Amino acid sequence: MRKIIFLLCFISFASGCMVGPNYQRPSVDVPQTWRFEDKEAKDVANTTWWEQFNDPVLNELIQAALKENKDLKVAAARIEQFVGRMETVRAPLFPQIGAGGLAGRQRVSEVYGASQLENIRTAHPTFNDFQIFLNGSWEIDLWGKVRRATEAARANILSTEEARRSVILTLVTSVANSYVNLLDLDKQLEVTRITAKTYKEAYDLFKLRFEYGIVSEMEVSQTKSQYELAMSNIPFFEKAIAQQENALCVLLGRNPGPIPRGKTIDQLNLPSVPAGLPSDLLANRPDIQQAEQELVAANANIGAAKAQYFPSISLTGLFGFASSDLGKLFYGPAKIWSFGAPIAAPIFTGGAISGQVKSAEAGQQQALFRYQQVIQTAFQEVDDALVDQQRTREQIASLDRQVDSLRDYVRLGRLRYDNGYTSYIEVLYAENLLYTAELKRTEVQGTLFQALVNCYKATGGGWVTMADQMTGHGNP
Repeated sequence: MRKIIFLLCFISFASGCMVGPNYQRPSVDVPQTWRFEDKEAKDVANTTWWEQFNDPVLNELIQAALKENKDLKVAAARIEQFVGRMETVRAPLFPQIGAGGLAGRQRVSEVYGASQLENIRTAHPTFNDFQIFLNGSWEIDLWGKVRRATEAARANILSTEEARRSVILTLVTSVANSYVNLLDLDKQLEVTRITAKTYKEAYDLFKLRFEYGIVSEMEVSQTKSQYELAMSNIPFFEKAIAQQENALCVLLGRNPGPIPRGKTIDQLNLPSVPAGLPSDLLANRPDIQQAEQELVAANANIGAAKAQYFPSISLTGLFGFASSDLGKLFYGPAKIWSFGAPIAAPIFTGGAISGQVKSAEAGQQQALFRYQQVIQTAFQEVDDALVDQQRTREQIASLDRQVDSLRDYVRLGRLRYDNGYTSYIEVLYAENLLYTAELKRTEVQGTLFQALVNCYKATGGGWVTMADQMTGHGNP
């Protein structure tokens, strides 16, 4: 009994040893502030920011995407796959117990040797064979090979979970950006149709004037050219709208088709700029968390590889009954048992283990550099998004002033033409400039909404957890 207790104590003590490096988060050079900051920034990164648009249709589309998007379903299924892998990897930490049985009849040779001939004198060479037994084995994880592999598998699960959260982050922002782009195209189509209608009225008027000899055929051709140019843009925007609707349907997990609209792009509310320090990204961005868990897994793989240098010790045992007479199978004399503690140690492997260790160490270096790169990319994306929304606001202000000036230009040009001070070419030129500026202003308006959406995407935050709960799979 003392020997057994001593053995168990030794096993328990030795099992606490694990070879290989323990994970420590690498130091990261984090800037203190952003290069571009917004004085109007608010602490809204932990709210469902898309509701700030004040468009119920957009809210419904995001909810539908979180429940039906196929990429998100694939990501959720991938987590279950890695959970199954971890359960397989950690199984050797526990005793493996099995059962078996045998029922058969056989005949042994009567001329097989002295020992066999002696058995034949006492028993018939043809006999029955009945067995039933339990067998078990348990590998003592002295050096932490299984525990390191389990650590790596657990980190892979967490990495996969963060990958799913990254899909949520990308999905929500993609739906919002796609919807804004759709409204932007609607507005450009509306501007084009209004412009084409105005050009059509001018064309009809000039045809009538030409019939009465007031204007030349050249001026009629000029107005017709202007009208046809505007008309050619209508199918272009209609095509872009249909393609954008189809792309949005895929995000929603639906077949291609029309998308309902709520408010126009002019009626949408601009979301606030989210506030946050650069250091917040380390906790807010799922892709950074994913990269760190991949680094944890790669670090644990080094220990699992190094543990192969050391002896492997197992406990094995068998207990059961064997008899040639089924009625005497469970009698005391039919009892069989065995136990042992086999030890296996590598002596010469031709570099197989050292190769695995080198591979694991190189994998850890790759994961480390990838982790650092993801962080740097995150800082860049936030800074880019802040610059984008700030400069886009300035661009829209300039475009507003340009559109106002061009409207005056068109009005004055028509007045000068009606009074005979200029040709209609000046009016055409002014109207074309105005049409182009109105399209550009509408396009940049959509860019501003998307820049603000990208601010939330770049900074991450608690809103990802809220969106996760809306999928039905997140933690409450």
